[in-house]
Amino acid sequence: MDPRRLQHILDTASTKRLLVVGDLMLDEFVWGNVGRISPEAPVPVVEVQSESSYPGGAANVARNLREFTLSVTMLGMIGEDEAGRKLSGLLDSEGISVAGLFTDPRHPTIVKTRIIAQRQQVVRVDRERGGASGSSRQDILDKASRLVSESDAVLIEDYGKGLLDQPFVDALLETASKAGILVTCDPNPKNPLEWPGIATIKPNRSEAFAAAGVPLSPPVHPVENDTALMKVGEILLDRWKAGALLITLSEQGMMLFRKGAAPYHTPTKAREIYDVSGAGDTSISLYTLGIAAGATPEEAAELANHAAGVVVGKLGTATCTREELERSFSVHTQS
Repeated sequence: MDPRRLQHILDTASTKRLLVVGDLMLDEFVWGNVGRISPEAPVPVVEVQSESSYPGGAANVARNLREFTLSVTMLGMIGEDEAGRKLSGLLDSEGISVAGLFTDPRHPTIVKTRIIAQRQQVVRVDRERGGASGSSRQDILDKASRLVSESDAVLIEDYGKGLLDQPFVDALLETASKAGILVTCDPNPKNPLEWPGIATIKPNRSEAFAAAGVPLSPPVHPVENDTALMKVGEILLDRWKAGALLITLSEQGMMLFRKGAAPYHTPTKAREIYDVSGAGDTSISLYTLGIAAGATPEEAAELANHAAGVVVGKLGTATCTREELERSFSVHTQS
């Protein structure tokens, strides 16, 4: 993609209004060093240097979008607890609208705590909760319908934590379809849903194989010769009736499938990989924003791939800035 085209897409993207719908989490990080093994058990002793917190789960998608556009709204559920208040405050401080946040005192906020030492994750501690209660479901649907109508694109991020079910998804897609609004999603194989009329779905390779009911096989190089992957792409396009299917392939980059078009492969742009957590959030964020800004599916896939290549070179729940994205395109154009 030449620089002028990239600038045009990103300038247009900055004017778009995005709604993110999905499971919310608070990501906590404990940063430290390991100098010895515990005398109590054969485990490392981490001497804590600092701690940090970030919006996680679907909220990380909102953070990625916020780097490129001023108007991002989050719709999801938090608990009536300190973690929920902290998550809401973090979103607000980053300029993300919390107009779609719902509080349920019966379901504590999901918190994932990662302990990092010498740039490596030592352990992760999860505090989980169930899905949204039945009494709040209609309120969420009503608010979702209003927020969808006020958006240029809707991104659904399913972490399989209970917010999304088939009636909810059907209602969202129906509302968006009537208003002519773009909808994309990052699905979860543990929560098998149908996505009638959706614009794009973005699973990773293992998720795609699971959703297609095809046994997972090792990646093939070059990826264009991966017959199992090509079969999975055909199956899922037919099953989900999506306009496009974007499968992320880790070190192989991404493969874009569309009916009536040859599969489009964009090789990875990552130069260093420190942490792959959150790379999928970045991918679907930039792809969605690209399509909303008038990019072709192939151009949007390139945006997603370059942005993912940036965030895997960072530790923690990271995002890609516009400057970093432009630099990535510049470096790979020259190389």
